[in-house]
Amino acid sequence: MNKREKAAMSAADLELQKRIRELIAFKGGGHNEAEVADILENALKLLTDVKHTGDVRVIQTAVRELRYSFRLFAPYSHIRKVTIFGSARTKPGTPEYQQAVEFGRKIVKAGFMVITGAGPGIMQAGHEGAGPENSFGVNIRLPWEQFANPVIAEDKKLITFKYFFTRKLIFIRHSDAIVLFPGGFGTLDEGYEALTLMQTGKSVSAS
Repeated sequence: MNKREKAAMSAADLELQKRIRELIAFKGGGHNEAEVADILENALKLLTDVKHTGDVRVIQTAVRELRYSFRLFAPYSHIRKVTIFGSARTKPGTPEYQQAVEFGRKIVKAGFMVITGAGPGIMQAGHEGAGPENSFGVNIRLPWEQFANPVIAEDKKLITFKYFFTRKLIFIRHSDAIVLFPGGFGTLDEGYEALTLMQTGKSVSAS
């Protein structure tokens, strides 16, 4: 690329940034305008940089899910929260289920809200103990098994994700503590990821 081409590209970039600022002003402005401008600029670069529609849809869905989630959690940012991980297959009446119910009840009395994956089993037990008014459900769309439990199913604090990585980010981002009940591969995955993030300084949550 010669100097003239570089100069032309720089001029084009400046014009693009100017139009993005105008678009933000047209929308009425708001929070974090510089960061939003950068997101818009990078989104437009997808037109030339990423050809595969599936790859673009990953970005599209991730941004949409995260924006909605952050907006949903924002009014409760002043309240501490604990995430409960555990098996979806734990049946009511088992000691583990009853322990999760009791834990949800006690942690709410201690001033926390409860976040779970919104499914049955331990997740439902945690919500039963906490009550829907003190619960968040962070659900995932799967071709089998996972459905929102009846405690959180009709609550506005239920979010359903397409991707595990955005769902995990929300678990960690909004939790002040992580609690692990007996579970399977999913519980282990979520628990070890939380520990890895703490070990590497990416999260300050306490287990």
